[in-house]
Amino acid sequence: MDLGLILAVLGAVIVMVISGVGSAVGVALAGQAAAGVMSEDPEKFGRMIPLVGIAGTQGFYGFLIGFLVLNKLSLLTAQILVPNLSQGIQIFCICVVVSLVECISAVWQGKVAVSSIYIVAKKPEQAGKALVLPIFVEIYAILGLAAGFLLLTGVKL
Repeated sequence: MDLGLILAVLGAVIVMVISGVGSAVGVALAGQAAAGVMSEDPEKFGRMIPLVGIAGTQGFYGFLIGFLVLNKLSLLTAQILVPNLSQGIQIFCICVVVSLVECISAVWQGKVAVSSIYIVAKKPEQAGKALVLPIFVEIYAILGLAAGFLLLTGVKL
C-alpha cells in the first residue's frame, strides 16, 4: 500500500477517534453535574438534556471530516484514488489539526456546560440564558469543521 494512502486513512481515523473522545469527556463532565442536580430535583431533567448533549457535537464534526476524507479517496467505491506522499501528508495534517480543535473545544464546552447546569440548578427559569454560554464554545468547533472542509477541498487528487 502507498504511504500517501496510509497517511490519509490514518488521518481520517485520528480525526474520528480524537473528536469522539473529546466529546465523550465533555458529555461525561456535564452528565455528572446534571446527575447531581437531578438527584435533588428530578423535575429538571428536561432542562439538563441540551446542556449535557451539546458537547457531543464535536464528535459528529470529526466523523464528518473523516467521512469526507474517505469519500475524497473514493474508499467507499471500487475505484480508490491513491494520494501521493505530499497529498497524504496534507490530508493527515488537516485531520490532526481538526481533531485537536474538536477535542479541546468539546472538553471545554463540557466544562462550560457544567457551570450552566449549576445556573439551572439554582434558577431553572434561566435555562435559555444558560444554554447560550456553551454555544459560544460551539462557534469554534464549527470554525474547525469549516476550516477542515475548506482545507480538504484544496487538496487535489
